[in-house]
Amino acid sequence: MKRNRLALLLILVIFAFPSIAQVKPLAVSDSLGKLFSRLRENIPAEKKLGINDSITGILDSYAASDTVFNHKFSNLRFLGQVTAPDSLLKIITWNLILDDGANYYFCYLIKRDRKEGAGRIIKMKGSYTDKAERADTLYSAKDWYGALYYDLKPFEYNGSTHYIILGIDYGNSFITRKIIDAVTFGKGDEVTFGLNCFSDGKSLKQRVIFEYSSRAVMSLKFENDVTIVFDHLSPFSPQYRDNHQFYGPDFSFDSFSLDKGLWRYKADIDIKNK
Repeated sequence: MKRNRLALLLILVIFAFPSIAQVKPLAVSDSLGKLFSRLRENIPAEKKLGINDSITGILDSYAASDTVFNHKFSNLRFLGQVTAPDSLLKIITWNLILDDGANYYFCYLIKRDRKEGAGRIIKMKGSYTDKAERADTLYSAKDWYGALYYDLKPFEYNGSTHYIILGIDYGNSFITRKIIDAVTFGKGDEVTFGLNCFSDGKSLKQRVIFEYSSRAVMSLKFENDVTIVFDHLSPFSPQYRDNHQFYGPDFSFDSFSLDKGLWRYKADIDIKNK
């Protein structure tokens, strides 16, 4: 009976909002805000999944609307929305945490072509795993690892445009991860996460992953279009080396800087003037 009510609610939401989302996206802000607030309540997993279905139904229409690149919801704390400086890629992400500790991630990649103007929408779902994302592996939309993306910038590599994306994976109650990744769009709905463009001076990696204590706060951000600056992570005590749930910032900073298509690592940079 409860399932039927949730299904009916979802149908009503989907059919009530598509035209509104295409013309006046602000009209759905309050509804999305209420739905996201309910996801944070202490309610059964079945109800949370139904609410999440309603959110997805609304965002399906929003992602396909003509206004998606010109609008950003301003009142939605739990919905990530970032647009590339070239206005050709927008990423929308959010996560769903259930009482059993399961943590699911949802993502829309909305890509438009500079010449044709036509848009592509790639929907993905991922989930937290105990093992960190691999630095030597390419991922597709089908096996996306799951993260919340909060910034991105385009860059050129071997004559093609790719995007560097910064993300966070809240993981579990002990570990948080931050990620520097590269996303590449092929034909149709083809998308690839990972690119051998991150150099530590010895080898190239597909992406960079940081793991640290969920009690700590790590800064990872673009300093400018060609520089990424981040906290250097160290164990709280030497006895915790390689046990990343006891890692945190040590008040020094490292960076990756773009040089001829590669993002090159530099340790212990001086940012006092900043």
